[in-house]
Amino acid sequence: MSKQFENEHPSAYPFFGEREEGILGRRESFSNNAPIGVFDSGFGGLTVAREIMKALPQESIIYFGDRKRCPYGPRSLTEVKEFVHEICEWLIARGVKMIVIACNTATAAGLAMAQQTFDVPVIGVVNPGARAAARATRNRRVGVIATQGTVDSGVYTNAIRNIDAGITVFSTATPRFVEIAELGIKMAKGPIENYTSLASKVYIRPEFQEIAQDYLDPLRRCEIDTLVLGCTHFPLLKALIGSVVGHNVVLISSATETARDCCDLLTRQGALCSSDHKPTYHFATTGEDIEEFREFGTRVLRFPLDDLEYVSLV
Repeated sequence: MSKQFENEHPSAYPFFGEREEGILGRRESFSNNAPIGVFDSGFGGLTVAREIMKALPQESIIYFGDRKRCPYGPRSLTEVKEFVHEICEWLIARGVKMIVIACNTATAAGLAMAQQTFDVPVIGVVNPGARAAARATRNRRVGVIATQGTVDSGVYTNAIRNIDAGITVFSTATPRFVEIAELGIKMAKGPIENYTSLASKVYIRPEFQEIAQDYLDPLRRCEIDTLVLGCTHFPLLKALIGSVVGHNVVLISSATETARDCCDLLTRQGALCSSDHKPTYHFATTGEDIEEFREFGTRVLRFPLDDLEYVSLV
């Protein structure tokens, strides 16, 4: 059974609501055709990168997956904040025009620090998901599933209640969902273009259904009508999660909402690429198994990861 909820837990970590807006004027000048930097502890953030590619097909992207230190969820937020600083420095050295922290735990730990430290716009994945959940809920009872680190931070509770203090938030850690998401990618063998249907069949296997029911049945009993997928791995599990919570519960993907925020920010800033710009996609990982990253990335993004490098930050 999953860890119980923290309905009334006041987070020690501040809501970062308007910081994303306030930093717009602090960036240094850069070419509009410079890439967007996106990073995560590993593969999950590729779901965010994929949504950005859909929303902004002309934009170049540099994606950094910190596989060597994955997962971030069980680590202290102080340690994760140090990782955020290191990776942001690496991306800025590569000339990115903005940074997307495509990891909920890293957002909780390091978004405020990154926005205060670096002179490019930095956004995370928590606020976009929180705003979407507040808009979607009808009975003002919202569930959040995430890693242990994200749940312990209370960041989603703070973010949602900052928008509407009358919303009751029920959060639970679902650490095995990360394992299931990555296992599904490995098991879904077949043509890249058929990945979604192949993976969905893997994820609804009985053993995975049992784990999902243990995690999600307590949330159902809380009568939530909206569920935030508070880890960037979890959009891969929509079929599994939806089969347990039912069609009356709205699933909020932080990946989709973050891509919209990225688009809105660049549009307001006048920093979109030129219409004739040909995008490039570069990938980097601290994991030593380059080919594993290439295979996972190819399946999530549905195109070959030709431009991939190993990076050591230690």
